[in-house]
Amino acid sequence: MKVQKILFAVFFILFFTIPVISQNVERPKLVVGIVVDQMRYEYLYRFYQFYGSDGFKRLMNEGSNFTFAHFNYESTSTALGHASIYTGTTPFYHGIIGNSWYDKFLKKSINCVGDPDELSIGCDNDNGQRSPRRLLSTTITDQLKLSNNGKSKVISVSLKDRSAILPGGHMPDGAYWYDGITGKFISSTYYHSELPQWVRDFNDKNYSDLYLTKKWELSLPESNYQINPPDESPYEPDLFNEGKTSFPHSFEKVEHKERYYRLISTPYGNQILTDFAKSAIVSENLGKGEFTDFLAVSFSTPDIIGHEYGTHSYEVMDNYIKLDRQIADFLDAIDAQVGKGNYLLFLTADHAALETQAYLHDKGVPVGGLNHKAFSDSIKLFVQKVFGSSGIIENHSNRQIFLNHDLIRNNKLNLQLIRTELVEYMRETFPQLSSIFTRDYLDTQVASRDQKNLTVNGFHPTYSGDIAYDLQPGYLPDYKKTGTSHGTIFSYDTHIPIIFYGWNIPAQTINTPVYIVDIAPTIADLLKITEPSASIGIPIIKH
Repeated sequence: MKVQKILFAVFFILFFTIPVISQNVERPKLVVGIVVDQMRYEYLYRFYQFYGSDGFKRLMNEGSNFTFAHFNYESTSTALGHASIYTGTTPFYHGIIGNSWYDKFLKKSINCVGDPDELSIGCDNDNGQRSPRRLLSTTITDQLKLSNNGKSKVISVSLKDRSAILPGGHMPDGAYWYDGITGKFISSTYYHSELPQWVRDFNDKNYSDLYLTKKWELSLPESNYQINPPDESPYEPDLFNEGKTSFPHSFEKVEHKERYYRLISTPYGNQILTDFAKSAIVSENLGKGEFTDFLAVSFSTPDIIGHEYGTHSYEVMDNYIKLDRQIADFLDAIDAQVGKGNYLLFLTADHAALETQAYLHDKGVPVGGLNHKAFSDSIKLFVQKVFGSSGIIENHSNRQIFLNHDLIRNNKLNLQLIRTELVEYMRETFPQLSSIFTRDYLDTQVASRDQKNLTVNGFHPTYSGDIAYDLQPGYLPDYKKTGTSHGTIFSYDTHIPIIFYGWNIPAQTINTPVYIVDIAPTIADLLKITEPSASIGIPIIKH
């Protein structure tokens, strides 16, 4: 009898305490992911003295700042970056190999998030015909939903479609992006049959029209900006049809049909997104429920400005000074909604960028371009002479060459020989190339967390082409006299910020090498949930 009483007591304790323990796993009320498109790591410090105390400095000084964070694959661009941040893996597994790419099965170029099976909501054009269906891995946002039968709320917002869609994963409660034709936020029938009322209310405020009446002026006296080349510069375009490249800028002479898109090539793009994200927090009641919610925010404007003006311009510097204030305002809004210390936040970038090539050239730095068209014509002429048909080259894009396997098979040609001969010709003819790989080699490799296999990590076994190549340092597919671009394996494209802040995050600066694929598994570890399905990263916050 005594034994029975003891067993009953043990059973009673286990039955009633285990559920309590499982329910009381500590988690933040909200996770916020901030991606700043094209943010070089050095921007945190090059403009540090011009930042206020409540934006970037708050995150850097009160959070965990990883000073040596890099991408670990080639083709550093927006879609790949966002997919890799949120899946914890590389294109080798998540399948997003470009913003767009040649689909060798459909025999045409495809948008990474394009989906003709869906319809636009919030506009009458096709800019909403989008979905995440080409993303092959789950995301950290998916895993959060899976951890509690969908009780967490996930919202993802950006100006670019891919930057809203890929972070949201496959099962968000909403993904919204900016339509450059209407100046409104839109979505897809993948997510809703119509826009939620709060999004319609936001659109009805016509912020885009309001900001188009304003000028873009410097935030500080001009003397502060002289760490850059002169504002009136041959390295910059006359983007606003003003007859000059220098401040201030206005929209008065911009063609009417281009105005909504041109707006987001100014800091007003960041402002609209900040306003929209703040509205999402309140309207979706984020961080107020029983389960952890997730808000993904991607600032696209820095990339647009960077492409146009280059990394060392008054425009880029002023944009970051203004973005610092906008992030401070955004943090205040999150504090008000869920309370400081009750949310977990990370800030990173989807890639960085090269300095303006013409500027580097004038300073004596080796730079150049491949000349994409001339290269394509040359390799077609080579296979025509050696193998009898220029049609063997089916497509050349994203630094990959796709061969026409049907033509090769039908003409009983040797596929491996064509690859080998073509690579040898490329090596002998184009010194702009730093490395060249054939599928014969790449098919024997697998992705890794580090930077030992950059080309392999950016290669997808099914979707990628027959030959992949990288350019020499300082080179782009086409030489740029103004502005800049990105996409290579080199540090100017791969070195980005990674900062964790808030709930359970210690204040520390860490110079240990970490990689973009480490963000998602770190979030999973902190939340005590499963990491994304193809994750190859590791947790980098000790707790």
